Amino acid sequence: MNVYSAILRRRSIRRFKQQHIQENLLFKLVDTSRLAPSAGNNQPLAFITISTGEGCEKIFPHLEWARYIENDEPPEGKRPAAYIVVLIDREVLPEGGAHDVGAAVQNMLLAALEEGLGSCWIRSFDREKIAELLNVPESMELDSVIALGKPAESPITEIMRESGKYWRDERGLMHVPKRLLDNILHKEKF
Repeated sequence: MNVYSAILRRRSIRRFKQQHIQENLLFKLVDTSRLAPSAGNNQPLAFITISTGEGCEKIFPHLEWARYIENDEPPEGKRPAAYIVVLIDREVLPEGGAHDVGAAVQNMLLAALEEGLGSCWIRSFDREKIAELLNVPESMELDSVIALGKPAESPITEIMRESGKYWRDERGLMHVPKRLLDNILHKEKF
């Protein structure tokens, strides 16, 4: 798969098959983030991998799923098989870091797709509780959680008409509106 094809295929997955993900695969995904661009080459990011059933069960209740769809958290038997927690070391970078996170996470999401994994980048979660559960030092800011697993759904990309709000149809298929290139691309001037 080439990079452009991967970008076209990648969608957020919120339903997963219950297959264990090997720790070395999670390490490989983190390695792709380590090599992402970093503003000023500060490299302020750190990561925690979670791949045991017990660890995943502890994290799951503190995540928010599909904000636009009421009661859409993955049901029992469709939950993530692993997580990667993304942290910003505030001793290395006192403020900022969003660009570093974006580049690092995109690398992980694309590498996960290439490995046959589905992923969901989650920014809505109980940071205080997860920090406590994972024994995260105060100098580390929890930025996001990447949910991972073998996909048990295939979201459909469609043309964005009025809203970017994603939705599920009567069969449970996720529909994800995206803007057309013609609506965002300007040549030479706006």
